[in-house]
This record gives sequence, C-alpha cells and structure tokens, in this order.
Amino acid sequence: MEFDLNHEVNEGEKSGYCEKIIGGGGGGSGWSSSSTSSASAVSSVSSSIYFELWHACAGPLTSLPKKGSVVVYFPQGHIEQAVSSLSMPCLEMPIFSLQPQIFCRVVNVQLLANKENDEVYTQVTLFPEPELGERNAEDTGHEDEMGEEEGGGVSPRMLTPHMFCKTLTASDTSTHGGFSVPRRAAEDCFPPLDYTQERPSQELVAKDLHEVEWKFRHIYRGQPRRHLLTTGWSIFVSQKNLVSGDAVLFLRGEDGELRLGIRRAVRPRNSLPNSVLTEQNTHPNIFSPVSNAISTKSMFHIFYSPRGSPAEFVIPYNKYVKSITHQVAIGMRFKMKLENEDAAERRCSGVVTGVGDIDPFRWPESKWRCLKIF
Repeated sequence: MEFDLNHEVNEGEKSGYCEKIIGGGGGGSGWSSSSTSSASAVSSVSSSIYFELWHACAGPLTSLPKKGSVVVYFPQGHIEQAVSSLSMPCLEMPIFSLQPQIFCRVVNVQLLANKENDEVYTQVTLFPEPELGERNAEDTGHEDEMGEEEGGGVSPRMLTPHMFCKTLTASDTSTHGGFSVPRRAAEDCFPPLDYTQERPSQELVAKDLHEVEWKFRHIYRGQPRRHLLTTGWSIFVSQKNLVSGDAVLFLRGEDGELRLGIRRAVRPRNSLPNSVLTEQNTHPNIFSPVSNAISTKSMFHIFYSPRGSPAEFVIPYNKYVKSITHQVAIGMRFKMKLENEDAAERRCSGVVTGVGDIDPFRWPESKWRCLKIF
C-alpha cells in the first residue's frame, strides 16, 4: 500500500514542484479569506518538513523533475529498475519499438512512501512530445520552456531544517537499551529540557512518512550524562524491523513539529510497493502504457525508486543536451558524484576507456550508459 504525500504540499509555496492533490469538488474555493490564510500557513509549514524528510530519506543526490519542464525518459533505465526489483531478464521484455530516448513534458510528480518498508519513491506523470527531439541541440530560444539551466530539478536542500541522521549501533537496536542521541543533535532537534531537574526528561511525539505518531521518552541521564530515547523506542525498532547499520533521521520544523524517517543499510529489492510490482510483473505491462501514450498522444505514469533504482532514467532536457553536445573521447579524465549505501555523497575520478552502444541490437544509437570508464 502506498501513501501520497502530495496533499501536504502547498501549491503557493512549492508551485512547480509537486501538484497538490485536491479531493472532491475543486478544493478550498469555498473557504473564507481568513480561514484560507490560516490553512495555507499551516499547510506551508507541514509541506516544507514533509518535502525535506522525503529527500533526506531518498539521499543527498536525489533530484526531482520540475512540473512543466521537459525531460528525456530512458526506457533502458526503466528496465534496469524492473530487473533489480523483479529478477527478470531484460532481454525477455518486449520494447514495442520504443526509441532509446523519449522526450516528454512533466505533468505531475507525486512523493510517495512504501508502507511495507518505508522506502521512498515517486510517481511521475509524463506527456510524450517526440517533436522536441528534432530541435537543434544548440537552439537556445526555448530555455524558459525547457527548464532551468541545470535541468530544472528540485533541490533536496531548500530549507536546511533542524535535522540529524544516525546510523544505529547494536545497543541502539537492543531490546534492553535505548537510542543514544548525540548531545548537539538532541539540543538542535528536540525541545529544550529543564536541566534544573535531577533527571531531565520529556515526552516526544514524532510522525513518520505515513502520518503515524510515535511517542518516545527523552531523558538525560547516566555517567557521564547523555541523551537517550527510552520508552517507546524498542516498539519502534521492532515494528520497523530496524537492525544495526540502518539509519534513523529526525527533523524539526520551524513550528517545532517533529518528523522521523528511515534509511535502510541494505537497499531492499522491493523498494517499490507490492501493488506497483504486481502491475509490472507481466513483461508487456512495463512498456505497453508508454507505447500506447505515444501513439494516442496521451499521458503515462512511471514509478521511480531513488534508492532502489541503479540510476535515474528521467533526465532534464538541458542536462541531456549538454551531455550529447560535449564531445567525449577515449582517454579523457572525469570526475563525478556517487552515493554509497549509507547515502553519503562521495566523489570519484577516472578515465574514459570506450564509447559505444551498450545494446546496439535492441537500442541502437542510445545515449544510455554509452561510456566505458575505469
């Protein structure tokens, strides 16, 4: 079962990032002006912390396409995600004569979370516009239409909220212990304790990505004294199936609202929920909606798991144009960013050792993984 977080996104503040889902007949058009202002203020605060929490769980290198921008969809990348999730050979998947690069406009982006394991993912709605691929790559007359210069993606760090992330130790996941919180992190994210008390303590209430409330006892004790989450912590660890090496994130909004998320040490194969995997479990279902959308000039949806997919396969148009216009030759050195299992950002360098199609028979002239590097 998946949960749509879009209802927490305020259109006024995040316009162009994620479309607000409005149920019933037309949203809040019947509110009075005063109630609209009040509700917008509450929604703005709530949407901000949800947005930050989703990105914190996704990892530092995750970016989202901007609503209305032009992107390039790579079916080969979509196959890689399906193969990693479903353990099916990619050569058995019919490709319906799809082009290796499909130019589309972003209609909507939904921030979602997998109820089964708390992995975050997105549903991106795309409208194919193949004529965009025929434009001259050096045509600069459509920059505003295509998106921002660096691709129009949504930055994962927009508000830099009060946040800390800790990788769990064996004692943190022990049923007899508690969660040890670094002092600076506790003082930054949690409400202040009354240190005049002999054993300063308080009750914390934090919501996860599914709006479930978790209550913890926050206490400052021990010798030397340290911050601990005690009562309620073992229940959280048990129900979330946390193990040593997993990471827990706490975020505090400007209004004091506390949120928490999870980043697994090992990325589960089923990063997408079972409901999505079931739809993709028959080979034709992966690309038949794409082929149908192109032939009927209609929209199609793709699901993307930032931590489960080997690579992003919806790329901003301008980023794509830069990549194909920049001549790459064998022997050139390069630098790039990578994300490890702990979601920490790393940089690496190397040398280009080859240039060519990774699958010249099924996907000729594809730009997907066309470089060999060492």
